[in-house]
Amino acid sequence: MIRVVLADDHTIVRQGIRALLEAESDIEVIAEAESGPDAVAAVQQYRPDVLLVDMMMPGYNGLEVTHQISQQWPTVRVVILSMHSNEAYVTQALTNGAYGYVLKNAPISDLLMAVRQAAAGQHYLSPPLSDQILQDYLEKTREALHDPYETLTSREREILHLAAEGFSNLKIAEYLSISSRTVEVHRAHLMRKLMLHSQTELIRYALQRGLLSLES
Repeated sequence: MIRVVLADDHTIVRQGIRALLEAESDIEVIAEAESGPDAVAAVQQYRPDVLLVDMMMPGYNGLEVTHQISQQWPTVRVVILSMHSNEAYVTQALTNGAYGYVLKNAPISDLLMAVRQAAAGQHYLSPPLSDQILQDYLEKTREALHDPYETLTSREREILHLAAEGFSNLKIAEYLSISSRTVEVHRAHLMRKLMLHSQTELIRYALQRGLLSLES
């Protein structure tokens, strides 16, 4: 039995996907989440075989969730459900540790294939995404230079995502239950590491990195 945690911030979508998954005899949805932090917490609690996560989530998005899961619980395989077929998003998802990437307009058979392939430790990209993207990613991984983003701590990444979404330092502090001074310190550190000098540059970086969508 493949144990799945399902993360999507839209209740109707989440319930529909759950019904489709549980109609299969070999798949069981053991928990649901409606935000990035909730998804990470659910994985920590239940340790599923597969996390199925929407690309755009409150708190921080599916890409950051994927990175945290792959770093902390590498035996949990992540499948991202996304409306974006842009190669940059797909490559970033793979870089962050995703095993599957399924487009929201794909048939349910693609989603089921992705879940089963991921559970077996194999990658799956929803058509029309090509195997060439996967091969290019693997090649780039072998040739990759040092990435400043990888030097950010988990807290700095959380603050980066929230700041890119327009949260003020005070709102970030309230959301994360930390002091505004602590937010200021983390924000200064991440800006220095990424060589960013303004909110505009931060937002531009988040867009280019695939951390933020104009449609989110």
